[in-house]
Amino acid sequence: MAEETSRPADASGVFRIGGSLPVNRLGYGAMQLTGPGAWGAPKDPEEAVRVLRRAVELGVNFIDTADSYGPFVSEQLIHTALHPYPADLVIATKGGLSRSGPDGWRPLGRPEYLRQQTELSLRHLGVDRIDLYQLHRIDPQVPLADQVGELRLLQEEGKIGHIGLSEVTVSQIQEACTIADIVSVQNLYNLADRHAEDVLEYAERENLGFIPWFPMATGQLARPGGPLDTLAKTYGASPSQLALAWLLHRSPVMLPIPGTSRVSHLEENTRAAQITLRDAEFQALSQAV
Repeated sequence: MAEETSRPADASGVFRIGGSLPVNRLGYGAMQLTGPGAWGAPKDPEEAVRVLRRAVELGVNFIDTADSYGPFVSEQLIHTALHPYPADLVIATKGGLSRSGPDGWRPLGRPEYLRQQTELSLRHLGVDRIDLYQLHRIDPQVPLADQVGELRLLQEEGKIGHIGLSEVTVSQIQEACTIADIVSVQNLYNLADRHAEDVLEYAERENLGFIPWFPMATGQLARPGGPLDTLAKTYGASPSQLALAWLLHRSPVMLPIPGTSRVSHLEENTRAAQITLRDAEFQALSQAV
């Protein structure tokens, strides 16, 4: 493990989203700052504020959220904790999912809805422009050209800086790229679940930021005596830290956003940026799945 510093996220390296937004590659995902099922306020709002402020102190300058987290609770907490924002902080949010209750999610991509949600996110975050706005899910009932086209209009109006997509296929990315400039993709991806490998490879070829959600899932790899558990002990690290280190090693366009509602867990996650895997160790973990 590399020497510890007060800003461990700096060790994760820098990626420029859209070629113009430099961020440390290890970011923070803010969904867990809400209540159970991503619904309502968190049990401990003061701890949620401490988590956000501590993340910035640790060198995290990329925070990912969504209007649907709460709804809006996560965005409002970010504003409470961090506004006025540090000059280097990039806040990404998402729109395109409607909520009906805890764990209820439904794609809703009508242009007027996406515009409404963007305006609300601007208000809740307290910004004039959203650095990175992502289509949370493609609504199969609405032409993609209408969904991404509305985001492009909002971009032209100066309300969105860059446009990203979430949980998409390579063909959907390619279609979206004919409508607007796409700079990032957010798909389920972790050491134990790499079904989006083709999307990651496309992102690498096109220099798109790849934001893996659920990044620390380790499954049976972390069982006592398992490959992740064994190597973690060698490094004096936790299996979750090693899973994050594996993601950072996997690709220079990888932007993991581990989330948590506790400062102690945040600090542990962020120290993963200081772990440098050897190529042989990376390959051994990759082949263990």
